[in-house]
Amino acid sequence: MPVRIEVTPQDLVATRFAISPLIETMHAQWVLAGRLEAGVHGRWAARWRGPYRELERAHPVLRAAVAISGNRRGTNVAFIAPPPTAVDAPFEAELAAMRGTPLEQAHAEIARALAGRPVAGEGRELLAGPRVVERFADAYEAIWTEILSHDWPRFRAILQRDVAHRAGRLAAYGWAAALEDLSPQVHWRPRGQIEVELTSLHGLRRLGGKGLLFLPSAFTTAVGAYLEDAWPYAMIYPARGAAAVPAAADADLSALIGRSRARILAELAEPATTTQLAALLGQSLGTTGGHLAALRRTGLIAGTRVGRGVLYARTPLGDALVNG
Repeated sequence: MPVRIEVTPQDLVATRFAISPLIETMHAQWVLAGRLEAGVHGRWAARWRGPYRELERAHPVLRAAVAISGNRRGTNVAFIAPPPTAVDAPFEAELAAMRGTPLEQAHAEIARALAGRPVAGEGRELLAGPRVVERFADAYEAIWTEILSHDWPRFRAILQRDVAHRAGRLAAYGWAAALEDLSPQVHWRPRGQIEVELTSLHGLRRLGGKGLLFLPSAFTTAVGAYLEDAWPYAMIYPARGAAAVPAAADADLSALIGRSRARILAELAEPATTTQLAALLGQSLGTTGGHLAALRRTGLIAGTRVGRGVLYARTPLGDALVNG
């Protein structure tokens, strides 16, 4: 039986989107530990699995994490990845919030997650110990510093584009449009409810005007939800365009306008900024800016100023060229 989230017009106004590098570090750990299928990130996982195993030996609390986070019972601790307070908070700020968790709170969350499921040996000692918050913070900081930060610009660009797309649809067209392609697990019901198919949660929840926090993830393929009072009600969902394989560019188009410009046109199936495109393509800002200027002069793309930046998108001519 699915969980139903009742929403009101006030919830639409209060709903927000955010990107959490700390939560993505947790998700990356699940992939590298083999708890999540690598899927489209197979090559990335293969590259970093060796270094991760070294970190796991240095931080044994990572092996104990399986008992309290990302499990199928839905009883996850919250202190490991506190809710983001900004749209795009830096990792360091989120880690500081995690380190500030009172020990009593951490132990209480761990006890709830382990109810009826005892952990033996070293894992039990680590989870019940006085340094459990510090140990998790040190371990996640190491994963971020030594692994995820190297590819974060690309992952962040994917998440930023998803937020821009979905938040725009929510603001312009409402819940139904924003949830339409979010996941097969999520459905909008005309009576004013979001229905989410989860194995661990059921029943009715009311937002009460506080809104819903949406968190896209580049690593997860299934929807997850935080529907406990310790968190803002939140939904984690797979980000659009999270494939590790770059957007394909037609060979004939590459021969006509060059591989990089063809790649940019392929990526601009969804609007993006120069910074996002540079991260996705692994190029410098100057190189990407030069390609964008050339594509703009030929009428294949157009730019729209949004705040301090410019958002680029294909024109009908660009669509026709890409789609043949």
